[in-house]
Amino acid sequence: MKISAPLSSAPAASRYDTVDALRGFAMVWMTVFHFCFDLSHFGYWPQNFRADPFWTVQRTAIVSLFLFCAGLGQAIAWQQGQGWARFARRWLQVAGCALLVTAGSVVMFPQSFIYFGVLHGMAVMLIVARLTAGWGRWLWLAGLVAVALPPTAHALLSGPWADASAWFNSKPLNVLGLVSRKPYTEDYVPVLPWLGVLWWGLAAGQWALRQRGGSWLTVPLAAPLAPLAVLGRWSLSYYMLHQPVMIGLLVAAGWMLGR
Repeated sequence: MKISAPLSSAPAASRYDTVDALRGFAMVWMTVFHFCFDLSHFGYWPQNFRADPFWTVQRTAIVSLFLFCAGLGQAIAWQQGQGWARFARRWLQVAGCALLVTAGSVVMFPQSFIYFGVLHGMAVMLIVARLTAGWGRWLWLAGLVAVALPPTAHALLSGPWADASAWFNSKPLNVLGLVSRKPYTEDYVPVLPWLGVLWWGLAAGQWALRQRGGSWLTVPLAAPLAPLAVLGRWSLSYYMLHQPVMIGLLVAAGWMLGR
């Protein structure tokens, strides 16, 4: 397997507004989705978020876009020669926020709390992405394998390997994603297949950075899109704050309406 070296054509610490704006768009879409979920949770607009394709497909698209952007970000960090110390600081922020999400979900959803949601999965996947960033074009194939493994495992564990299903479905191992049934939890983003999406983002970012010195990622944003880029730069902070704020507002609204 050929190992690629980091690129060095762009100045260190430069921002890519297009990537930030794409991440910001994902955050806005996520906010709308979560607001609808909160309306349903508090009984204002009952919806089936676990089974209705209108919601399940959106969730898949939002998480995919979020992780693809994370892969793009890792490609930029690799190209800029980001050291392990800086990576570790950011990783600790993600991992710490994941623990806070778990703690908050235990309070709100004690029977279905989040033990391996998007931030938990990202904390694991970022380390893998960092260690495999030098794979170059092989990342495309690795992503395909990662995406294909869960449905393959599901077919096997629901059929000839059914005896092993309890093992892979257990909480310690279902974080891998090789399950025959999804666990009962409010957010579930296992390593597989989602690592494949992040790998594709990493591969796409590395490819784009090689084209005309990365000019595809430095296209000037139209003025109306500038706020999305700002939001994208503060995505982790926004992610941690948006739900408490919306839930607080809905609780206050319910109190004023006597519900």
